[in-house]
Amino acid sequence: MESIGKKIRRARLRLGLTLDELAGRSSISKPYLSLIETGRVSNPPSDPKLRSLEQTLGFTTGELVGQAHLMRTPRDVREMLNSLLSKERGEGEDVRRKSEDASNSHASRLSPLPSDLDSAYTSGMLHELVERSVGNVENVRMNAIPIVNRVSAGYPKDFTDLSYPRGVADDYVGCPDLHDPDAFAARVHGDSMSPKYQPGDIVIFSPAAANRPGDDCFVRFDDGQTTFKRVFFEQNEHGESILRLQPRNEKYRPQVVKPELVTGLYRAMYRYQSVEE
Repeated sequence: MESIGKKIRRARLRLGLTLDELAGRSSISKPYLSLIETGRVSNPPSDPKLRSLEQTLGFTTGELVGQAHLMRTPRDVREMLNSLLSKERGEGEDVRRKSEDASNSHASRLSPLPSDLDSAYTSGMLHELVERSVGNVENVRMNAIPIVNRVSAGYPKDFTDLSYPRGVADDYVGCPDLHDPDAFAARVHGDSMSPKYQPGDIVIFSPAAANRPGDDCFVRFDDGQTTFKRVFFEQNEHGESILRLQPRNEKYRPQVVKPELVTGLYRAMYRYQSVEE
């Protein structure tokens, strides 16, 4: 593979630019440009400098930057990529042999596989191999949410957090993108919130989340009982504020309570359930 310095020099001469002119257009000092072109720099130039040179000299966007990234790649990573390339080459040859048996004309259309890492970079196969090995699933940072008890998806039921300190329990569930230190999880008991929620599902609730009409909420009453329902903020015929606790399962009737009887409304944020049907 041609070095970055030689590529830059060749492109500069093709455009008829002097080092002084290139320095002025790219905002890179003339002495440093000279070191780059002659290969007397120990490390490739920075990405911003290379992008400036790409734009000034008419390179394809990312051509110099990508080559510099390859040059900075540690030896063990290059060895891993070479291994991927060797594996791909072996699989490609196997496909080629099978294709030749089936149709010589079809085999002739198969693109040749690169013989080394530099050729793989130039051909674009290196990028494809890296993308394929990484996959399309992003790693997500998870927060540990305590599972404290069960919440009744039926009629109100006694609930206890077992007197654990905040955030402490016997079991936990991972949850992304929830930064409420008071968040907790509970297992659904009963079927009043089906079909959306099934018995045994784990639901994560956030005391810090704002409650909106129709949200699924963990409801805690002043006598210690709890239930899991959709919550609507309404007024009765006398103009008094009431809470309507609406099951999702049509078999169950809604419950109407006074707001002063409720000591906690905690909005459901995530649901964990089995994917088995």
